[in-house]
Amino acid sequence: MPKSGVALLLVGLLGFVLGGCMQATLAPTSNASLTARDRQLLARPPYARADIPETYRRHIVDYTRKEQPGTILVDTNARYLYYVLPGGKAVRYGVTVGEEALAWSGVATVGRVAEWPDWIPTAEIQARLGPYPKRVAGGPENPLGARAIYLYQGNKDTLYRIHGTNQPEYIGQAISSGCIRMTNEDVIDLVNRLKPGAIVVVLPPGRSA
Repeated sequence: MPKSGVALLLVGLLGFVLGGCMQATLAPTSNASLTARDRQLLARPPYARADIPETYRRHIVDYTRKEQPGTILVDTNARYLYYVLPGGKAVRYGVTVGEEALAWSGVATVGRVAEWPDWIPTAEIQARLGPYPKRVAGGPENPLGARAIYLYQGNKDTLYRIHGTNQPEYIGQAISSGCIRMTNEDVIDLVNRLKPGAIVVVLPPGRSA
């Protein structure tokens, strides 16, 4: 290809990339949403601070699906969680999702939310990954992290959660036992936006938003 053609191709690609970037802006981060306990427990976490790739950091993005503002949508394939805002926008967070054989999908509601919850490993997790203590106290070493959002269908707990993590290095991957993991800072941000009873849509593997 002539040099002029290469130059035009590069300019075209650059324009495409920049055009795509204009649809997503990094959402401002703030410690204003953190409680005193959050600040204390997150000041010196017992895990390495992960360098989250920019694509999986918190962004404000265009949102063209039909879900109403206040809805959570999880795109399992892309490893994104969207919190739908008014005006065709959403907050997009990077997440860790379940391995394909363990991934949960469906429509649920936010049954309850807990701050720095205790973790009680299920019998299935004990058999597959244990042994664990019967109960792990809430804190930065706890796999549920800073917040847990409990997903219900009707009055029944699905046993699946959207929660923080003590393994932020896995954001953007599919390795969990089915739950949706977020960084502790992101799950705090999400919980502060949520209303009780909010609808949660989790797309199955193979289907993207």
